[in-house]
Amino acid sequence: QVQLVESGGGLVQAGGSLRLSCAASGRTIFSISAMGWYRQAPGKQRELVATITGDGDTNYAGSLKGRFTISRDNAKNTGYLQMNSLKPEDTAVYLCNLHTFGATYWGQGTQVTVSS
Repeated sequence: QVQLVESGGGLVQAGGSLRLSCAASGRTIFSISAMGWYRQAPGKQRELVATITGDGDTNYAGSLKGRFTISRDNAKNTGYLQMNSLKPEDTAVYLCNLHTFGATYWGQGTQVTVSS
């Protein structure tokens, strides 16, 4: 089993920044596992934010590229999502996932609320 714990969410004013973390533990070789960040706003479907491979190749939802940056520290088994220039429409629960040993694991999510 793999456990993912997100942290770093909170309330921020529009234009502000937050850095989310996703710490992995359990049966995984984090350094070769792809991970991703997704978000889900109330009443909306879960949507992709960004993904990163074990080698560091990244992919972003088109509308978020330039404001959000995904990264990882394999030595710490932790992934990050730097979010800048936040907008009220970025308000959502942000979740990370990890693909390892043929399975996909999800964290519980962290709430991000952006006030106008």
